[in-house]
Amino acid sequence: MSSLRAIDTVVNIWTPEALSHRPAWRNGFFVDKMKAADSLMSGLSLEQTIERMDRAGVERAFLVAAKSGRLGHPSTYHLPPKLVSDAVQKYPDRFYGLYGIDPFQGMDGVRAFERAVRDDGFIGAHLYPHWFELAPDHAKYYPFYAKCCELDVPIQMQVGQSMIYAPDYPCRSVGRPITLDAVACDFQELKLIGIHVGIPWHDEMIAMAWKHKNVYIIADAHSPKYWPPSFVNYIRSYGRDKVMFGTDFPVLDWERTMREIDEIGFSDEVKRKFLRENAVRVYDLTI
Repeated sequence: MSSLRAIDTVVNIWTPEALSHRPAWRNGFFVDKMKAADSLMSGLSLEQTIERMDRAGVERAFLVAAKSGRLGHPSTYHLPPKLVSDAVQKYPDRFYGLYGIDPFQGMDGVRAFERAVRDDGFIGAHLYPHWFELAPDHAKYYPFYAKCCELDVPIQMQVGQSMIYAPDYPCRSVGRPITLDAVACDFQELKLIGIHVGIPWHDEMIAMAWKHKNVYIIADAHSPKYWPPSFVNYIRSYGRDKVMFGTDFPVLDWERTMREIDEIGFSDEVKRKFLRENAVRVYDLTI
């Protein structure tokens, strides 16, 4: 396993308190569909999370205060950002916070996001377009994009196919990577990051990152063993400065993921950029 201390840019906070805010579909999705370990469904303390990270050589993790759909439906939820900010405050050398975006909150949501960055230490925004069934280039997101530019923080968002998370709340796959094209043109200062690789439109995602200097990719939620060959080639060649490491834990287990990355056989330079240096640069981390 690599001795390099990695930075995981997409992690679900998995404490029992955080899980208490998630709807009942949690186990069916994470265990039955995504094959996460059933033993994880009772939650992990922050200390247990750090222990698992240490065993895999993961130094730091970006914890997501996710907003999954508009509130009011029993299968949607907004994770309280305080759970993430408290974790960051307790372990500032291990965790960073990403603030979830709900485009239907309008300017109230924009102002709350600004306070989270300025007052509570969040280092960027996070967005699930499919939960709102609005593609990334929809006008409702634009005030949030503008605020990201003003605050000089990145926004990461799911691209590619979405899944069925709750049987009573199916979400359309609206995250075609090509929809980032207009956003990147309109907000050339915005650090725009597509997470979850973009599968099955991964070549489209690569094209966006190649075209725009402000567009990046996070390789999470899909096991490295099954990454498409074109994506692996992109990481090791002309995309070596454009792709960051992530797991979407608990979707991917840290130890297995790091082992599979080692088995790909990236050069030391590529692995260093992918696992750590690109995240430090894009998120302007001081470590």
